[in-house]
Amino acid sequence: MSTYGGRSLKHESSKDGEPSLQPLIEISPYLWPKDRPDLKMRVVWSCVFLVLAKIVTVIMPFFFGWAVDRLAGDPVLVAVTVPVIFIIAYGLARIFMQVFAQIRDAIFAKVAYHALRNVAVQTFHHMHALSLRFHLERRTGGLSRVIDRGTKAIDRLLTLAIFNVFPTILELILIAIILFWKFNVWFAVVTLVMIVAYTWFTFTVTRWRIAIRRNMNDSDNEANTKAIDSLLNYETVKYFNAEMHEEKRFDSAMEKYSKASILTQYSLSILNAGQAAIVALGLVAIMVMAVLGVRAGTQTVGDIVLVNSMLIQLAVPLHLLGTVYRDIQQALIDMESMFSLLRRPAEVVDSPDATPLDVANGEIVFEDVVFAYDPERVVLKGISFRVPAGKTVAVVGPSGAGKSTISRILYRFYDIQSGRVTIDGRDIRDVTQASLRAAIGIVPQDTVLFNDTIHYNIAYGRIGAGNDEILEAARLAQIDPFIRHLPQGYESMVGERGLKLSGGEKQRVAIARTLLKNPPILILDEATSALDTHTEREIQSALKFISENRTTLVIAHRLSTIIDADEILVLDHGRIVERGRHGDLVARNGAYASMWNRQREAAEARAKLQAAESDPMVQPEVARVRDGVPTPEIAE
Repeated sequence: MSTYGGRSLKHESSKDGEPSLQPLIEISPYLWPKDRPDLKMRVVWSCVFLVLAKIVTVIMPFFFGWAVDRLAGDPVLVAVTVPVIFIIAYGLARIFMQVFAQIRDAIFAKVAYHALRNVAVQTFHHMHALSLRFHLERRTGGLSRVIDRGTKAIDRLLTLAIFNVFPTILELILIAIILFWKFNVWFAVVTLVMIVAYTWFTFTVTRWRIAIRRNMNDSDNEANTKAIDSLLNYETVKYFNAEMHEEKRFDSAMEKYSKASILTQYSLSILNAGQAAIVALGLVAIMVMAVLGVRAGTQTVGDIVLVNSMLIQLAVPLHLLGTVYRDIQQALIDMESMFSLLRRPAEVVDSPDATPLDVANGEIVFEDVVFAYDPERVVLKGISFRVPAGKTVAVVGPSGAGKSTISRILYRFYDIQSGRVTIDGRDIRDVTQASLRAAIGIVPQDTVLFNDTIHYNIAYGRIGAGNDEILEAARLAQIDPFIRHLPQGYESMVGERGLKLSGGEKQRVAIARTLLKNPPILILDEATSALDTHTEREIQSALKFISENRTTLVIAHRLSTIIDADEILVLDHGRIVERGRHGDLVARNGAYASMWNRQREAAEARAKLQAAESDPMVQPEVARVRDGVPTPEIAE
């Protein structure tokens, strides 16, 4: 069982343990694309050269046999014409067999890689179409392996199915017919028995190997997931001296993978040995019959050579048939998870009659909105509020109250259970997701950047923006001086997830990116909660500038940042328990006032400590303040 996301992905296998053939059906349109007649002609011509190559293949032994007969019949001809002609013809046949096969492969290459590219792009597109729920649950390492193996398996399967299975079957049929026509029915019978025995043994052992292969894939996924997870959390590992722990976890996963791989090799050895024995027995039986035919005068010495050449030649497609069957089975296994991922429906989709959102004013209204991530966990319990056009509304409350869920619903990462959310009076479920998200900009709490340049990360706010616009956005976000002091300026790499930049620098990049996007609606999702006080003040001025004349929804952690909001909503356990302006809420002495007082006391305590630490005369007072003022619980 493969695992991606936080869920297990069962292999779609038939009752006998073989993988589902559904991926073959799903690949067919890519192999015979409706809108590409040029690719269809390539498939046709590939099949033509395939047949020509197999016809030449079965004819080759005849030239060798005829040459031997001429030599055995008249030694005088050894140095002259006929035997030499047949030998030359044999050599030419071998050349043409390879030439036709290579032409076939060259013609079909464009078809195969066009199909591979389209499936890979469709998978990538579908990944972005899946809901936020899927991406929060996914396990990146295992998922990357599922997609990597799946796309490689498509290339393998296309080539094997078209250029190995069909030509191998064709060659076996032609050889059986020739043996029946040239010799007698028993030659054909023995050959067919050998083929049937070989095929049965191959299929039987391969079915056994399927379960072993799946275990190996699962162990590979697990090892890769743990490795990537550990490397992504490099700093955390270092913080807790957990290198040995991570090494043991990875070693445990690799041990499972090694055991499965060893068992896979054992089973492969059994399969190859059995196949070789069956082919050898068939070869011995037919050669004995040919020798007896020569003795009885019904066959010639050339016929023995012909039979031997054909059977040796027959062993090649037979062995190939077994290899192809194994590879196709393994390719289907590798593709099962990826195609199951492709068949996974998107949780949030545009309605058939959805139209683009044209924001005139940008007023946001939540009307009796109920939302639950799971049926047992209702996060928002019928909340209603309004963010007037061009105004700022802040949402505060403890952790888990549902603050960030509001922004995700507004972006339509999830659909609500009941109620409705409107922008300028239009239900966001009635507009296209692309136009909805184009109208909203966000500065998140945790800014994650692409492992690219600062220029690229700012330009991501509006793909195709001019360089002057990007520089102006950086200047307005107050990050331009910092960037210009870097050795490589705007071309400086930010590292994976932006780890080369500090929290404040990443936030300024996020602000610049949002300024470049220039949306009519803005969400500030706890944009300064992870910053120190000094950096927060600097970022706050940039945020105040960016929110001017925009409909702004602020999800606040530090209440000092939202005292100028037009309205503050206090959220607790999925309900709005208070609402009003800052002064009114403080005077009311309720939940908001309690949070405000705790944060103010904490700020005063920090200020006293900082002042005392700079004065050597009052060090005892520093210790008293530190010990006597408990660390306040900061409301989120």
